[in-house]
Amino acid sequence: MRIQDIIEGKKEWRAHMARVKALPQDYQIVYKEIQKYLFKVGPVELTGGTSVLSGIVDLFEEGASQGKGVLEVTGSDVAAFCDDLIKDSKTYAEIYQESVNQEVYKAVKKTTDKTK
Repeated sequence: MRIQDIIEGKKEWRAHMARVKALPQDYQIVYKEIQKYLFKVGPVELTGGTSVLSGIVDLFEEGASQGKGVLEVTGSDVAAFCDDLIKDSKTYAEIYQESVNQEVYKAVKKTTDKTK
């Protein structure tokens, strides 16, 4: 990664967070919880920029402009809202599970081949 890429990433993140700070307070609180949740669950595409998070801000800006409360936008189960957003995204947990399964398969195959 080039230094220029890092600088651009920081600029993009600052601009993104400025949009979040411009939202009504209830939206900011829910956004921060969604962000924490997504960082823990670990969709891979979060490391490639702010696309998922920007989409959430877009949705929140639209909801706020229509005078809706944040839970009218997300529904009362915010974790389910997040899961639905990333249902087609690969997570780090899935990548790790695949890696473990491959290692187990290789080890078992190696052991099986030796006993033949």
